[in-house]
Amino acid sequence: MSTSDLHYLELLEVGKLIQSRELSAVEATQAQLDRIEKLDGELKSYARVTADIALASAKQADEEIAAGKKRGPLHGVPIGIKDLCWTEGVVTAAGMTLYQDFKPTRDGTVVRKLRDAGAVMLGKLQMTESAYADHHPTIEAPRNPWNAAHWPGVSSSGSGVATAAGLCYGSLGTDTGGSIRFPSAANGLTGIKPTWGRVSRFGAFELAATLDHIGPMTRSAADAGAMLGAIAGVDVDDPTTSQLPVPDYLATMSEGLKGLKVGIDTRWITEGVDEPTRKVLTAAIEAVKTLGGEIREVVFPDPTQAIADWFPLCGIEAAVVHETTYPSRKDQYGPAVSGLIDLGLAQSGTDYQKIILRRHAFSGRVRAVFQDIDLLLIPATGIASPTMARMATMGEDAELMAAMLRYTCPFDMTGSPTITLPGGFTDGHMPVGFQFVSRHFEEGLLVRAGWAFQQATDWHRQHPLP
Repeated sequence: MSTSDLHYLELLEVGKLIQSRELSAVEATQAQLDRIEKLDGELKSYARVTADIALASAKQADEEIAAGKKRGPLHGVPIGIKDLCWTEGVVTAAGMTLYQDFKPTRDGTVVRKLRDAGAVMLGKLQMTESAYADHHPTIEAPRNPWNAAHWPGVSSSGSGVATAAGLCYGSLGTDTGGSIRFPSAANGLTGIKPTWGRVSRFGAFELAATLDHIGPMTRSAADAGAMLGAIAGVDVDDPTTSQLPVPDYLATMSEGLKGLKVGIDTRWITEGVDEPTRKVLTAAIEAVKTLGGEIREVVFPDPTQAIADWFPLCGIEAAVVHETTYPSRKDQYGPAVSGLIDLGLAQSGTDYQKIILRRHAFSGRVRAVFQDIDLLLIPATGIASPTMARMATMGEDAELMAAMLRYTCPFDMTGSPTITLPGGFTDGHMPVGFQFVSRHFEEGLLVRAGWAFQQATDWHRQHPLP
């Protein structure tokens, strides 16, 4: 089979070809490596490419499949790993010059689980410094493949760019304040931020322990469900992981939206939201109705204080992470991470306790919303596809900051799972995303909703490059 037109297949599609031996894992991997070499000099999505490891893994996958040992839907499929997930013997720098020589002696749990599922690791994907807001000043940021003048999202910027541009079939991202959802929306991808505790965080550099989530970034809801199924579950190395069993997300995804109650807070999802995002939300609501979902009006609790609290809470937790190197090696930190840690260090014990109490109260109010609905439909961001120039002003533009964080930070504070889906384009043909949110550990409903929406639309099959 020709490998020249493989790069935009969905993960499950290429997996079926490999597992049926119509295509070899080595051929698929080499085709991806060739495309990375051709395009990534401009896109900057990979921090480092692990070609030898990838080809060896692909060869092993082909041998296993030929012998009748099939590990599941990811077997033989080339993917990318965000560069904060430990990878044995491979530099894992977390976007920091401080760790540019750090080679873990073991895999992080999510990497190990992906290897166990037979996935092929193409390399480590570029990211912002310590998974916060900006890339380190010495590192070139990934470029949005739809238009380099537009924001690629953070902090999983490399994951978003590589997956959208056909430089991997799926990737890992992390989300502390929106970092799966921002690049998924900006690059036209499907991303799942799972429930906090659904996926082990062991062997992944922390930004803020109680806010960090690891999840898949892919080109479809089905692909995201397959990756989440591979990485989710209890882990003895991370005692915060849930003991709940992991469902087979692919087995239930075709049940669709019929009969599900989908909540909207009309005021909250339209106030301060730009016209392209409103159009996408209107179309998504109509699609839900057409697919048999029941739209219910709800009142979402005001997230303003929760968003304000996110910053000092993240700073406090980041200060704990970096206490052995900050401020003693402050000269190796960029200004954004330094500012966050300094904010955390400035908080008192009573400040922290007040934040925790408000966080618990807000989480309780959000849980109450889901007493009468199965899913909540909201924007991914309030402003669709902002330019790099505009995002550079966010620190001084309170309106822009509120619009970008209004629909992400609150669900890191509550630990709620969400799926981000591409739902349309701006007039300038830049992707616009939206989210479904569910109760804790009901990621299966998110995959169902995403799959149903993507059976009725083709936004997820639009791609930025030949």
